[in-house]
Order: sequence, then structure tokens, then C-alpha cells
Amino acid sequence: MAEEQGCFWCQKWDEEIAAIYPKTAEGRTAPLRRYDLHADTPEVEFDRRVSFTPTFILVRNGQEAGRIEGHPGPDFFWGLLQILFNEAEIPLDGTG
Repeated sequence: MAEEQGCFWCQKWDEEIAAIYPKTAEGRTAPLRRYDLHADTPEVEFDRRVSFTPTFILVRNGQEAGRIEGHPGPDFFWGLLQILFNEAEIPLDGTG
């Protein structure tokens, strides 16, 4: 997750989703790693520059497999995330 200090939508994501994310199949399959858009350089090969926060980047073998730019709210976030997993052909961890 690309974020930056003072990002209103990053804070909304934290309030609405952050606590539940690691308890989900999506969170177990793709544990959340955060990086500051302006201070950090993650070891990921991006398809294109990250310009918005938050940006959720699904990574497979060090390469971007898909992204969600912005926080569309919890009703849409989960559906968009499912689409990313499906398009990348990444099966969800169904344990737990």
C-alpha cells in the first residue's frame, strides 16, 4: 500500500478496513506492506509510476500484478480486490 502523511483516504482505509484485512483470505494471501510514497523505495517492479494514495499494489514474484488506485470505500474495495486476484490467477488462502 502506497501512502503518504496527511492522506485523508489512507486514514479512511485504516478506519474502515485495516483491522479486518489480515483476518481475511485476501490478507492471508497478500499480507499488507505499507510504504511512504515520498520516502521509501519498495523492491517491486511497477507497471507505471505510483501517483495517488492510497494505491494498493498486488505483487507476485516482485512484479506488479494489479493495483487499486484510491480508496473506493469498503463496498467496492473488496470486489475490486477480488478482481485483481482473479486476473492475476492468484488463489486465495482459504485457511483460517
